[in-house]
Amino acid sequence: MSHQALILAGGRATRMGGADKGLVALSGRPLLAHALSALSAQLPAPARVWISANRNLEVYAGFGCPLLQDPLPDFPGPLAGVLAALQRDDGAVWLVMPCDAVRLPADFSRRLLAALADGRQAASARDRDGWHPSLLALAPGLSAGLAAYLAGGGRSIRGWLAGLDHVEVEFDYAFPNLNTPDALAALQAQPRAD
Repeated sequence: MSHQALILAGGRATRMGGADKGLVALSGRPLLAHALSALSAQLPAPARVWISANRNLEVYAGFGCPLLQDPLPDFPGPLAGVLAALQRDDGAVWLVMPCDAVRLPADFSRRLLAALADGRQAASARDRDGWHPSLLALAPGLSAGLAAYLAGGGRSIRGWLAGLDHVEVEFDYAFPNLNTPDALAALQAQPRAD
C-alpha cells in the first residue's frame, strides 16, 4: 500500500524538561536520526517522510525531509502535527510515529497498513506493555473530522481515535516509550534485543 510517513517532533516535551525531544541524543545520535533509521528499514517503504517540527527548524531541515509546522498556535499536542499532514494530503494513507520510536519490529508498517485494508479509518499498535496510540496508520479523508475535534477543544489521540473506525494491532514486541530522561538512560543501557 502506497503511503506517506509522518514523524512527530513538534511538541513541548515537558517530561523531558522542555528539550526538543527529536534532537535529544541516544548513543550519540539524535532520537530523530534513530527514528528515521528504524522507518527506513520498513517494507513497504513510505513514498515520502515528513517531519512535524515547531522549533529548531534549520536543524530539522538538515535531516533531508520536508517539514510541517502546526497549523494551530501554542503547541496543542501531537494531533496538530497530524492535522498538518492530513491538510497537506488528505487523499494519502499516512503512517504516523513519534520521534522516540527509535526501534520498530520488521513488520510494523506492513501490519498497521494491512489493518486499514478492510475499510478501517485507523490502526494503532499495542504491545505487551500497553497501547501506543501515537504509532498509527490513517486512511484518507480524515482531515475535516480532526480539524473539528481540535476546534472543539479535543487534544487526546485516544479521544480522537475513539470516534473513528479504529483497530488495535497486537505486536509481540516492546516499543520504547522515551518520555523522560530516566527512560532514555534505561534504553541506552540495554543491549539491542532485536
